[in-house]
Amino acid sequence: MVTQKTITMPSMPRGFHLITRHVLEAAGKLPEAGIMHVLIQHTSAGLTLNENADPSVRHDFEAFINHMVPEDHPLYTHVFEGSDDMPAHLKASIIGNSVTVPITNGRLNLGTWQGIYLCEFRNHGGSRRLVITICS
Repeated sequence: MVTQKTITMPSMPRGFHLITRHVLEAAGKLPEAGIMHVLIQHTSAGLTLNENADPSVRHDFEAFINHMVPEDHPLYTHVFEGSDDMPAHLKASIIGNSVTVPITNGRLNLGTWQGIYLCEFRNHGGSRRLVITICS
């Protein structure tokens, strides 16, 4: 059986945000076993799995990705939408736009310290749509 929901996340500031709780609330009761796939329907934000305990990890992610993909790089020609737009597209491609997590015993089978991050790469990205698909 396949179920699917689309949710809208509120606007978040630029950075890496734990959204595991939001995804689980929107998904509702999970099957005993299966797969959950979450897709972000945007080209300037991403999703990833990583450390859910220490907030300094989220800060370090932001610092590193901004160093790796700087704004106002002279190679960029796509600059019409602001200096944060082209770097946001590149960051989204590097990080990715979806996560897939197994469901075991009616729960997401994440590692002990793993959580789902929404990675906002724009200064003012606005609300973000997520498609949550559950296959059981």
